[in-house]
Amino acid sequence: MCRAAGKARVRAGFFFAALAAAFCLGGCVSLPQSDALRVAAPAGLPLRVELTQVPFHLQDDFLCGPASLAMVFNAAGVPASVDTVTPMVYLPGRQGSLQAEMLGATRRSGLVAYTLAPQLASVLREVAAGTPVVVLLNLTIRLFPVWHYAVIVGYDLEAQKIIVRSAKRARDEWSFSFLEFFWQDSNYWSMLALPPGRVPATAREADFATAVAALQQAGRVREARESYRALLERWPANLIGLIGLGNAEYAMKDLRAAERAFRRASETHPGSGAAFNNLAHVLAALGGLADAEAAARTAVALGGPTLSEARKTLDAILALRAAPR
Repeated sequence: MCRAAGKARVRAGFFFAALAAAFCLGGCVSLPQSDALRVAAPAGLPLRVELTQVPFHLQDDFLCGPASLAMVFNAAGVPASVDTVTPMVYLPGRQGSLQAEMLGATRRSGLVAYTLAPQLASVLREVAAGTPVVVLLNLTIRLFPVWHYAVIVGYDLEAQKIIVRSAKRARDEWSFSFLEFFWQDSNYWSMLALPPGRVPATAREADFATAVAALQQAGRVREARESYRALLERWPANLIGLIGLGNAEYAMKDLRAAERAFRRASETHPGSGAAFNNLAHVLAALGGLADAEAAARTAVALGGPTLSEARKTLDAILALRAAPR
């Protein structure tokens, strides 16, 4: 969050931190990621990329979080401005925006909020794939941090620089070392705001599945359904994706599609009680009570954390079967 006692402190803090950076880059601070990129560029990346289509939103006072999100929301096709995003993320008492608010606002806006691996190479790969990246920096010393969000929109591997939209500058160039020096205190935190159906260039299966599930939990079922489908194109057997897709299809009233997803989940993961319980539930909704009972009994036999729900499902199905017709 862009937290500071006032503009003077931000400017002074940045000035002294820049001096410290200039001194420490002479040899007293290790910047391993920048050093590694000087030795060898990540394989398969173009030498230069700049996402000129990413709009710029001016940051005033402590609104770097809303400004950064407005930029990446626009790039993902979601209309947004600093004024519309501020109520979603800005915490007046903290004079800024925490990472949790940044991720939550992204999901509530219908986008997948994905946290990257703490690697500069991952940031470069996402930018090369056409996705701007929000990074969290500390502009001063650890004892008195002044946190700041910026948006990386390009890089130049030969010049060892990144291109960034930050504060009041629509286009700035920072060396990799300069970025890493101020980035490291956030444990190299960065995030993407992805449109539904798009998989990050550096996606990790479990992390992306969790990110899509969080989008669904935020109430954006239609968007989550698109992203579950994209997830399963990449990783067809992912259990979170199969169950999540089934739940999304059920919520969208497409019971046959939900059945297909849950059946795939139960076939691919025969030890998953949740898959069989959900399959039983949707089969019962479709009127196939005999098959629903069989699935529910399997779910109960498998036990696990969904045992209580599986028993309730089985009891409900047995009651339906016993009811006079």
